[in-house]
Amino acid sequence: MSRVRGVPSTRRLREVRPVRTHEGRRGLRRHGRGALLSAAVAVLSLTASGCVVVRGDLEIVPSSTQGEAARALEEFTAAYNDADKEYDQSRDASRVTGALADIDGGKLRSGAKISPSGNPDHVPLKLSDVKYTIPEKAAWPRWFVVDAAANKGRDSDRWLFVFTRDGLDDVWEVSFLTIMPASDVPQFKKDEDGYAQVVSADDPQLSVAPAELPEKYVTFLKEDSALFADGPYTSQERAKRQKNAQRPGIVRQYVDEPLTNGDYAPVGLRTTDGGALVFFTTRHYEKQTAAQGVDIPVNDAAVRALMTGEPRQSLTLEFVSNQAVLDPARTASDEQVRFLGQVGGLTSAKGE
Repeated sequence: MSRVRGVPSTRRLREVRPVRTHEGRRGLRRHGRGALLSAAVAVLSLTASGCVVVRGDLEIVPSSTQGEAARALEEFTAAYNDADKEYDQSRDASRVTGALADIDGGKLRSGAKISPSGNPDHVPLKLSDVKYTIPEKAAWPRWFVVDAAANKGRDSDRWLFVFTRDGLDDVWEVSFLTIMPASDVPQFKKDEDGYAQVVSADDPQLSVAPAELPEKYVTFLKEDSALFADGPYTSQERAKRQKNAQRPGIVRQYVDEPLTNGDYAPVGLRTTDGGALVFFTTRHYEKQTAAQGVDIPVNDAAVRALMTGEPRQSLTLEFVSNQAVLDPARTASDEQVRFLGQVGGLTSAKGE
């Protein structure tokens, strides 16, 4: 489902969109249809003469138009609802990727085992008050963020989706989905045309480079530090693990892994305070090992549905989670990274 990021797709001649080059020169924005046609002819002429080729992987362009983003959201929602109604992973397989594909896939596979005839509790997801944040960037993949209210969960929450694609002919897919209070959604830095600013993987202006966040987080879960602000996914998660590690008859061990390649790679947008909203993914394992003569209870129907083997001595659970954090500017008075939301799901279970 995921593809290697950063490798430009084989493409047709670059579509004539507003462009901004690395040198900062404005391209064809607001010059009318005649100018667009003339520019396209000029590109064809220069290419034919062997002088220059306009490369889509070097141009700084909007990732999407507003209309294209709206269509992508509509198509995703229809596929997502169809898959949830039928408990059929194939119904939205072409519309999800990365972390969401893993999380959504686990839910649908377990649901299909529990209720082969479909989801008896299906309620279609409906989104409202939709806001599109579209950045300008060079190179593929390109992506944008959707922020919406939903008819599920708390009324005060916002659902944030990251849509991504690796080439002009690819379908837009959702790689990240996180949910957070409306009051936590940050203000994004935008240019005079309303386009947001992407932060690079190694951005030196941030407290933590986005590329390092997955590794820093899994290290934090093992070795406490002041890097992350206290909260349910940081200090409280560590405390819960420590409490559960040693219980009568059962020992729990935790292993955490950063996911950083392809459609799992962290992505972020600059905020007006100089920081960034960053999305990233991690994988988590919980292994329960029982003492001799002690049974491992498996009371969760979803765990039983995804489980292979029999938990005679141990049970290993695998989860994938995607999270959205506020990564402050390095110059901020408080440089702690703050979790805004996390969505995770069981992806497999193994009894031994």
